Amino acid sequence: MERSGLDMVVLAVMLVGMLPVVCAGIAKWGDRGYDNRNPRDWLAQQTGFRARANAAQQNSFEAFAFFAVGVVMALLAGVDDAKVVSAAWFFLGMRVAYIYAYVTDRASLRTLVWVMGYATVIYLFVAAL
Repeated sequence: MERSGLDMVVLAVMLVGMLPVVCAGIAKWGDRGYDNRNPRDWLAQQTGFRARANAAQQNSFEAFAFFAVGVVMALLAGVDDAKVVSAAWFFLGMRVAYIYAYVTDRASLRTLVWVMGYATVIYLFVAAL
């Protein structure tokens, strides 16, 4: 893989890895009652968009490992650079859309973009075969 393609993949993986922190920030943003001494208990008591942002945070952690391994497998197998770069950035876009849909309570859209993101990771694994 050329250096510029690798840089783009690394950047996409890094950004996907940062999404749980973004979700946590959304959950905590603007609430003066946030308890930094016991954040997990505080988050467990939230409702509405804060609870959904926390759930999106948890799902983002869950999705990251499968995605990252898929990228590594594709790179090790010598999958075409452009395909890996495109898949990585598409997955990032689907995760951002997923978080938006989750936080704004758009369940059908959330499911659609989750499936598209998951299918992208499956594509990476299949391409690596």
